[in-house]
Formats: sequence, C-alpha cells, structure tokens
Amino acid sequence: MKRLSFKIKSNLIIVLYLFITFPILSNRVGNDSNGDNRNPLVTHPAWSVNATIYEVNVRQYTPEGTFKAFAPSMPKLNEMGIGILWFMPINPIGELNRKGPLGSYYSVKDYTAINPEFGTIDDFKAVVKQAHAIGMHVIIDWVANHTSWDNVWTKTHPEYYKKDKNGNHVSPFDWTDVISLDYSNKELWNSMRDAMKFWIEQCDIDGFRCDVAAMVPLEFWKWVRPQLEEVKPIFMLAEANEPELHQAFDMTYNWQLKDLFVDCAKGYKNAEDFYKYYDKEKTEYPVDAYRMDFTSNHDENSWNGTDKERYGNAAEAFAVASALLPGMPLVYNGEEAGLDKRLLFFEKDLIDWKEDKMRGIYTTLFRLKKENKALWNGASGGEFQKISADDKNIFAYVREKDGDKVVAFFNFSALKKEISVSDSKLEGTYKNLFTGIATQLSSPYKIILEPWSYQILIKI
Repeated sequence: MKRLSFKIKSNLIIVLYLFITFPILSNRVGNDSNGDNRNPLVTHPAWSVNATIYEVNVRQYTPEGTFKAFAPSMPKLNEMGIGILWFMPINPIGELNRKGPLGSYYSVKDYTAINPEFGTIDDFKAVVKQAHAIGMHVIIDWVANHTSWDNVWTKTHPEYYKKDKNGNHVSPFDWTDVISLDYSNKELWNSMRDAMKFWIEQCDIDGFRCDVAAMVPLEFWKWVRPQLEEVKPIFMLAEANEPELHQAFDMTYNWQLKDLFVDCAKGYKNAEDFYKYYDKEKTEYPVDAYRMDFTSNHDENSWNGTDKERYGNAAEAFAVASALLPGMPLVYNGEEAGLDKRLLFFEKDLIDWKEDKMRGIYTTLFRLKKENKALWNGASGGEFQKISADDKNIFAYVREKDGDKVVAFFNFSALKKEISVSDSKLEGTYKNLFTGIATQLSSPYKIILEPWSYQILIKI
C-alpha cells in the first residue's frame, strides 16, 4: 500500500507540475529564456521586414473622398517607398449620438459592411488588388473595444455590451458617440473573430491596425490571431505601447519617441534623454518587436497640432530621425506635401496637396530602408549604437547589419554646432545620403551642423 500510495502521489505531482508549467512552456518561443511577457508569440510576415507604413484618411484624401478617387495615388506612394497602406476605419459610421455632421470613423455601425461614403465593397477589393499588384500590402483599422450606439449588434446581440447598474449602455471616457463591448462574454469573441475573418476572406486584406488595443483583453488577441492566420499570414499593429502586446501583435506605437520629439523641440529634453530611452527599450521589448516611429498620425494632427505647431524648425530633423531609428516609420497622409493644418475629425476637410521637399526626403529615406539591412525592422535590422559626441545636443548613432552601415548625426538644438567625434565605429568610406558626396571618416571626425540639421552617411 505504501508503494502504491507513493506511486499515486508521484503521478499526482507530475500531473500537477505539467498542469502548471505547460501554459508557460507553450507560450515560449525563440531564444528568450526569461519566460516573461516580453516574449513574442508572433512570426512577422516576410514582406514586413523592410516596410514603411502610410495612414490613409479616405474622407480627407480627395474631394470625392472615395476608394476610387484614392486609387490613382497608389503608384506614386509605391514610388515613394511605401510598403503598407493603413486605411482608417472603412465601416459605416453610427448615426445615433453622432459627433459632428459626418461622425467619427471609430463609431462603427456594422463590422462587415463598407461606409457608403467611400464606395462599395467591390471598390475596396479593387484597391487591395491594385496594391498587391504593385507590391504593397493593405491593413484596415479595427475597432474592437466599442461600437456605435446603433450598431447592428445592439439589436441582435445586446448581451455583447457593458451595462451599468441600471442596465444602461456604458461609454468609455468621454467618447459619448460609442458604447463599450463586454469581453467577459465569450460569444462576443466568436463574433468578433468572424467579422475580422470576413475582411481577410472577402477582400484579401493583409492585417489590422487595432484601435485602443490595450483596452481589449490580451487573451482575446492571443486567441484570435492564430485563427485569422488559418486564412493567410497577417500583420497586426496595436494602438498601444505595452510590451506584452507583442505576444499577439507585430508592432506597437512608439509614443515614447514621439513624446521625446515634442519635449526636445521645447528644449526640455536633449540627446542624452534619447540615449537613455533606447537603453531602456532594449530591456523592455522583445528583440524582434516592431515599434512604429512617427511624428504625426490622425490623432496627433487633429487634436495636438501639425508638425509645424508642435516641432517648429525641428520638424524635418525629427521626420528624418523617425525613418532611420529602429522601428517602422509611419507617414500620415499629407505629410509628404508639408501638411500644415489640423484636419477636422468629424467633417470634410480636404488635404492641401502641393509640391513639398518632404516627398523627396521621404522617398530617399524609404528607398534606402528597403535596400539597406541596417535599417530593417526588428531583429532583421541593425542595433542602435550610440556615438559619443562632445555636446549634449548632438544625437549620433550607427546601425550596422550584414555589411550595411548607416551613420547619423543630428543637431537637436537651435544653435549651430561644431563638434569632434572620436569613435572607432566611424572609420571607413561613406557617401552622404542626400548629396551623394563621398567622404573618408577617421577618428576624431569633425563636423559642423546648422540648427536642427542632420548628416546621414552610408558606408560604401
């Protein structure tokens, strides 16, 4: 009996051990042995490794505000080096408690329908097909946390919604045009998955940008992604910066970098703060996590101001930096045309399309990114390596991968700087990215930088 008892106890211990450890082991991939929530569970689509992303606000893009009217712009965006088109929500907009005359794109009335203002589903399919034909990919904005007050589910599935103690719908924050979904109801999970699958299966889209992703349970995202990828490999962007979201998402927002840009332009931060940030990021995020680097997007532009308003004379330098630092650069539509107004959010407000030097700058940067492995995304790109300068306002670094090497110097101040840099990593022959002039670097390297200017060198 004692031997039998011991055997039973031993088996129970083994079963208990497996029960506790299996969920942990099953969530661990790659070379990260920490077993913490920074460990990614996703495999990036191969086409995303050197991609740049572009946000499309269909309403404001053309006078017509339709998919058909947008389509002729795609070849020009492709020439600029854009790899991913992110369309702001393309679903019908709620009418009940609507904000403004046209409403918020993020007040979704029907998850499996097209906003009739933009055209038809066939029009959208044609855009996706055209994008794929020229080597671009398409993701759509997905609003999983809330819906409009008159969403079709409010009638067919009222149990999908959060209610207060009086049985009334609940709006998140002051977003009075929308009501919150209740993810404690697992049937909602199935319906949300089916709605997301609809767009992959019917329109052949390549993924989703997920609005306020951290307000939806992480377990839902981890549960839904593998099921979506039963259809095809997809790309997932979270509108959030929590490191644990990389368990389900390819990319998160680099709000931290954007905030540093804002504070630096105001004189509150300098290069040392950027170095500290990148030291911290290495410890917080998975090595293959994509971060989305940006100076603007629809929220920043409409609510916080244009690049000129927020960054002043530093705007160009920050745009260049966001394209060369680790991460995937984002362009909000119109930035390549020097967008200098806040686009109204709830009504028609057309982008002023004009010739601007930023299109040429972006084109040079994004074409380089496609070809130069030092600038590729995640672990496929070169690591950020600080270059020490003798001035706290000089932000300098090198990125290097498989023989490709990029050296960047930025003057993050309103004063002209003449500096000397001593670093063996600099030695070699380079060409200036924007002038094409070749130069031989040796240590120490002396450089003069005008206020808020930069020098980008490519090893040859």
